[in-house]
Amino acid sequence: MPDTTATTDLPVAVIGAGPTGLAAAAHLVTRGIDPIVFEAGPTPAAAVLEWGHIGLFSPWKYNIDQAARTLLESVDWQEPDGDYLPTGAELVGDYLTPLANTPQLRETIHTSTRVIAVSRAGLDRTRTPGRETAAFLVRTQSTDGQIVDHRVRAVIDASGTWETPNPLGQAGLPAIGETTARDTGLVTSPLPDVLGRDREQFAGRHTLVVGAGHSAANTLLALGQLSDEEPSTRISWAIRGADPASVYGGGDQDGLPARGALGSQLRNLVESGHVEVHTSMTITGLESSDGLTITGTTPEGHVSLQVDRVVPTTGFRPNRDFLREVRLDLDPVVEAPTKLGPLIDPEHHSCGTVPPHGARLLAHPEKDFYIVGMKSYGRAPTFLMFTGYEQVRSIVAALAGDQAGADRVELVLPETGVCSADIGSSCDTSADTADESTNCSPAEPVKIGIPTGLAHGRYKADPK
Repeated sequence: MPDTTATTDLPVAVIGAGPTGLAAAAHLVTRGIDPIVFEAGPTPAAAVLEWGHIGLFSPWKYNIDQAARTLLESVDWQEPDGDYLPTGAELVGDYLTPLANTPQLRETIHTSTRVIAVSRAGLDRTRTPGRETAAFLVRTQSTDGQIVDHRVRAVIDASGTWETPNPLGQAGLPAIGETTARDTGLVTSPLPDVLGRDREQFAGRHTLVVGAGHSAANTLLALGQLSDEEPSTRISWAIRGADPASVYGGGDQDGLPARGALGSQLRNLVESGHVEVHTSMTITGLESSDGLTITGTTPEGHVSLQVDRVVPTTGFRPNRDFLREVRLDLDPVVEAPTKLGPLIDPEHHSCGTVPPHGARLLAHPEKDFYIVGMKSYGRAPTFLMFTGYEQVRSIVAALAGDQAGADRVELVLPETGVCSADIGSSCDTSADTADESTNCSPAEPVKIGIPTGLAHGRYKADPK
C-alpha cells in the first residue's frame, strides 16, 4: 500500500553536490524548503576536483548561481574577479566549498553517501493509485556499507555523468577487451593530470588519446609539454573523423579567446610532428599484455598500435541504474527528457543555440522528479553550468508552488558566436520550434558558448 502520510514537511532530495546540485540546494533554502543533499564523493564537488587542473573557457561572472551568491554574501566571502577564467580546482576552492560550508547548507550535505535506488514509498513503478501523493523513497549506501532509506517530497537528480564515460569501441559498445583494460588502469580517466598528479603514468611512455573534443585537446597539449621535458614520451591520437582540423576550432576568430587559443596550440603541436595522428579509425579491440595492443580499422585496412596508456576522451553518458523504479519519459536517441531531446540532438543540429529551459520541459511522468545538469542532456555533448542554474531555479519555483516563476525565463547568455562541444556540437533552435511547451520564448534564440569545465577547458602552460 502507498504511504499516504503528508509529504509537505519532508525535505527535497538533491543527488550530487556539484555546481548544479549545490545551486539547487541554495534555491531550495532560499524558498524555505529543506534540502537533503547526497554526494557519493568524500567532499562536495568531488568530480570537479578530478579535473581540477583544467581551466574553464567561461569567466567567473558566468559560473556563479544567483541564489548561491546570495547565500555567500551573507558570510565572509570574497567574490572572484568576474573576468578571470578559473580552473576546476579554483571553481571548487573559491566558490563551491565556501557555498557548501554556508550555515544554510553545511548540515544538509551528506558526503561519501551514494544513492543506490529511488522509488515511491510503498509502490513499485507498476503501481499507479496514490502515486502522485506518496513520498519518494531514496535509498543510500555510505562508504562504510551502511544502507539507509530516506523519505522525501521530491527528487532532483544532479548526479552528472563523470563516472560513466562512453566506451572506446564501435556502435556504442565497449571494444573487445576494453573492460579489462579499464579495470587494470591502462585506460585512464578522461582528463588525467598529465603534468601533475598522474605524471608518472605518462612520462617516457607511449600514450594514445582517443576522441576529437576539448578533452582530447587539453590532454594532447599537456602530453606535448611533457614530451619536451621527457623526450622519450610518445603521443598518438586516434579520431573517427577524416581530418583533425575540425578540432582546432575558430582560432583567432573564436568568440571565446581561451577556446580559440586551445585549438591554435593543438594545430601547432600536430603540425610540428609531435603527435602521430590516426584518422578515420574505429577501435575494435584492446589486449592487456605487456602494455596495451590496440586494434582497429581504417579505410586503408586494419591497424595495430602498441601503447602504454589510453586516454578515453569520447564523452559521457548517463547512469540510470538506480532509477529503475522511477517513471521516466526520455528521448529515444539522446536519452534526455523527451521535450528537450530534439533541441540538443547533435545528429540534426549544428553548432548554434539552445533555449533556456526549466520545469515544464524537464518534467517526467513521475511527479516532482527531475534530472538536471549534465545528466539532463543524456548523451548530447554540450552542457552549460549557467543552463543548469536556470533549470534548478525553475524547478524549485515549481516545487514551491510558484508556477509563474517556474515558467519565466530568467537566464540571459552572452552572444559568443561559435558554441563548443566535446563530441559533436550543441543544437540550433529556430523561433518556430519554441513554444510554451518548451518553456522558452519564441523570440530570437540566445547563442550559447559558455561551456562547463567538464570536458572543456583551456590548456595552461603553468598548471597549478
